[in-house]
Amino acid sequence: MRRETLCVMEKTDEPSRPVNTPAYFSSTYHLSDDSYKKIADGEGRRSYVYSRWRNPTTAALEHKMARLEDGENAVATSSGMAAVASLMLSFLGEGDELVTSRDLYGGTFSFIERELRGLGISIRYVDCTSPREVAAAISDDTALLFFESVTNPLLRIVDIPALAAVAHEHELPLAVDATFASPINQQPLSLGADIVVHSTSKYIGGHSDLIGGMVVASRDICDDIWGTMTRYGGCMDPHAAFLLLRSLKTLHLRMAAHNDNALAVARFLEGHEQVDRVWYPGLESHPQHVLAGDMLEGSGGMVTFRLHGDDGDGLRFMRSLEVVSEAASLGGVETLVSMPYNTSHSYLSAEERAAIGIMPGTIRLSVGVEHVDDLVNDLDRALEGIQSG
Repeated sequence: MRRETLCVMEKTDEPSRPVNTPAYFSSTYHLSDDSYKKIADGEGRRSYVYSRWRNPTTAALEHKMARLEDGENAVATSSGMAAVASLMLSFLGEGDELVTSRDLYGGTFSFIERELRGLGISIRYVDCTSPREVAAAISDDTALLFFESVTNPLLRIVDIPALAAVAHEHELPLAVDATFASPINQQPLSLGADIVVHSTSKYIGGHSDLIGGMVVASRDICDDIWGTMTRYGGCMDPHAAFLLLRSLKTLHLRMAAHNDNALAVARFLEGHEQVDRVWYPGLESHPQHVLAGDMLEGSGGMVTFRLHGDDGDGLRFMRSLEVVSEAASLGGVETLVSMPYNTSHSYLSAEERAAIGIMPGTIRLSVGVEHVDDLVNDLDRALEGIQSG
């Protein structure tokens, strides 16, 4: 079935046959001989014993996400960072090496630098847009390749089939964080990746009202990641799973609006004299515009740009907006604006941010689903305010 149908369709095993999966608020379950057998056989994940292991609402969400991503299985986690951490700690240990890029969400970069290095894991940073450089970085110690399919915040595009070919030639797993794309705009597993990660707090949740994460992969990989997740305790709350099931029903509708609005906003910003540069994969000026067309079914709702002037202009611009809200995070129905240097990438030093290309005046816009004319008029007023000021 097509993804629009998969987003909406939901069937439960309840005798009352509710249309929507209920939220099961129970930490524990009645045990049976079957439960004990599955525990003894190492199949505890497939039995209802304790909600850190499995919950019916969370299980329904995992099943739906696996289908949307063309995967065998999925693991829901308490946050996007719990998903990233559970994944990396499942594949990496002392003496292993991670090949990745500096083009990462600040929290992921901080986890790699502050946690993985402390566990004796080596890190090799490469240009995520160069499969040749990725291949050259692989050593006998490399255990995992990890990249964002659309990078945060400069929207660089990763050639997933090319990186998958490199990874599989060396018998290594390729993990891709596709949070910026969502399962509507991209399915990394279908493009050759072995693992896809999402912060479900973003587009999948879509209403800025929950925190969650998801890993989708083969059954064996998910079983390993599930084991790590349960040991560290990063399970998803059933209420968050219930809200995510609700949100998935409109994901395809919301992403269509995000895609259309963001392209219109990006074109407006690119033509404004107060704007120095715009990053958006849907613009012909994006250096990977052609590749983006191959990798993505929609260019997404994220637009990054830089004003002429310093960070003071950026702050003044954001605080002049009326429709757009100055706030961290992304992917909600409302349009949000922030500056990565003091929000998403505040974990990094100024030198680390500069190495990625994030300057103090860089602005990240998460374009929502409001009427695009209202968004453009709001942005225009704020930009004109800088000019007149």
